[in-house]
Amino acid sequence: MEEESNVSSSPSTRLRHRKQQQRSSSAEAVVDDGNPSPLLVNDQNKYKSFMVRTYSTIWMIGGFVMVVYMGHLYITAMVLVIQIFMAKELFNLLRKAPEDKCLPGIKHLNWHFFFTAMLFVYGRILSQRLANTVTADQFLYRLVSGLIKYHMAICYLLYIIGFMWFILTLKKKMYKYQFGQYAWTHMILIVVFTQSSFTVANIFEGIFWFLLPASLIIINDIFAYIFGFFFGRTPLIKLSPKKTWEGFIGASVTTIISAFFLANIMGRFPWLTCPRQDLSTGWLQCDADPLFKPEPFTLPAWIPGWFPWKEMEVLPVQWHSLCLGLFASIIAPFGGFFASGFKRAFKIKDFGDSIPGHGGITDRMDCQMVMAVFAYIYLQSFIVSQSVSVDKILDQILTNLTLEEQQALFTRLGQMIGYS
Repeated sequence: MEEESNVSSSPSTRLRHRKQQQRSSSAEAVVDDGNPSPLLVNDQNKYKSFMVRTYSTIWMIGGFVMVVYMGHLYITAMVLVIQIFMAKELFNLLRKAPEDKCLPGIKHLNWHFFFTAMLFVYGRILSQRLANTVTADQFLYRLVSGLIKYHMAICYLLYIIGFMWFILTLKKKMYKYQFGQYAWTHMILIVVFTQSSFTVANIFEGIFWFLLPASLIIINDIFAYIFGFFFGRTPLIKLSPKKTWEGFIGASVTTIISAFFLANIMGRFPWLTCPRQDLSTGWLQCDADPLFKPEPFTLPAWIPGWFPWKEMEVLPVQWHSLCLGLFASIIAPFGGFFASGFKRAFKIKDFGDSIPGHGGITDRMDCQMVMAVFAYIYLQSFIVSQSVSVDKILDQILTNLTLEEQQALFTRLGQMIGYS
């Protein structure tokens, strides 16, 4: 027994055991790397997380539908609230408690730049519609016209105040942190307000152009999760270990099909398709754009004979919706991959924890930001007429001319028409 204990405790034996342990641990690491354990299909707690995520999704969709029902102004307010939460989550990424204690005003400075950017962006987008809303009241109209006229100057003044505030609060040994916060704040403003400006512009072109792209991203996200949950086996990208090819392909097919049929349903409601020219909240009625008027479509000859329909009514906008669906399923997910890489760089799981099972607001808006920009560019490039119209000229007159100038223009037009 003593000999056995001596042999087992000898240096060579201990070294051999240590090597064997290293080999076994390295082998386990290789197995872990090759094993699709991060995938949802192999997650031990997947059903619990599935239920939490499902409940949160139902609440979000319910709230989203209610806001859309309330109209353009309320949707814009929702976008505004989302922006504030996104900015808060992103501001907190580079915050350091010890430095913030030494710089008590740095948080207020960040929000000063944020609200200055908000005034600039929303002022440019909504000023024309605000003027259209208050035309009946001369005092309010003069006030709004003055604010619109000096809007750029007011925003520039506010920015200069923030810039001087930043310079005057620079502290020794804090320069690097302060300049890092300054640059980080401006990057957040670019990311947040670039997509928001396109989103709000889409809303007032017609809720359809906001609702359809947003819905396609939601559908793609839901079905990517469902297909990955039940069928996921092949990892898609290292940045997102739980994303699978099965989920990606299944969600893509579902999203494109959904785009075609959703466009048909949404395109039949004037409340969703009519553009809003003011900031009122009443129901909209307008002559349907040709895009939203049904046209007969004959099915191709290769359709099987047992198929009951040979001809169907299709809205022209449905063909455009296929492009939106293709982008939402193929390109927009890369916004999520970008966010995943961003989170890995900061070694965090989620941007926040405000939505159970989903993370933060920013985690849900990564793909929406990419989609909103594409929807706006596609709408302005291929759908919206760029020709001058009476409504556009009137909007320019109401926005840029004073009441006296408008009266003079009206008199001149009357004289010209009378002479003709």
